[in-house]
Amino acid sequence: MSEILPLIAALAREAGAMQRAKFNGALTIDHKDHATDLVTEVDRAVDGWLTAALRRHFPAHAVVSEEGDRQASTAEHVWYVDPLDGTTNYAHGYPVFAVSIALWRGGEPALGVVYDASRDELFSAERGAGAFLNGERLRVSRTAALDQAVVATGFPYDRATHPDNNFAEFARVTRRAQGVRRGGAAAIDLAYVAAGRLDGHWERGLNPWDCAAGALLVVEAGGQLSNLQGQPWSLAERWMVATNGLIHNELVAVLIGA
Repeated sequence: MSEILPLIAALAREAGAMQRAKFNGALTIDHKDHATDLVTEVDRAVDGWLTAALRRHFPAHAVVSEEGDRQASTAEHVWYVDPLDGTTNYAHGYPVFAVSIALWRGGEPALGVVYDASRDELFSAERGAGAFLNGERLRVSRTAALDQAVVATGFPYDRATHPDNNFAEFARVTRRAQGVRRGGAAAIDLAYVAAGRLDGHWERGLNPWDCAAGALLVVEAGGQLSNLQGQPWSLAERWMVATNGLIHNELVAVLIGA
């Protein structure tokens, strides 16, 4: 994998440059299934460029991307691409967005890159080799109790109509944690857990391209992942809980109302 990472990092940086070039400019904004689910021409342009580049370099690999082929793949090697995580932020000129690229091999994460173009921060991880920010090794925080922790969350696009909308969980955690943040880009939130800037993140409704890279960052930085019940997390799960490991059981207990 080590020989692949520089290429993926370069692709992520180029995608970030495409994002910066149009940020705060005139955008064509469309809606997907929900009024809160936006897509811009930048999402589509970056998606098309990245998926073409990955298929050119890795013709035997499958590519699953938010604005391209979303179908789950059973291929041995699968790339998961989010060309612009945080589209709503981007469309409103709020500088919290990223590109996320991950390679999964045999159903397990092998490589992940999250690039925050606004801050020129490139988070990267390889399975078994650690997680890094601009080349510096990352470790999760040492916060040991939820009442001392700052955690982040997000809400699904169907929150206005679906009863499983994270509102009750948000209220419970807000009463117990030192602080709760809602950044609007899950890839960045997960990268921040890996970097120790956040002590945890939980969310419902994530798609594989949202979290395939961030999940590896958290694990390689020494953190822990699970579903809402505290069981092992997988890409098929609709709930993700990611923490530094020390507050994991406590956060899960609060989330489920135990």
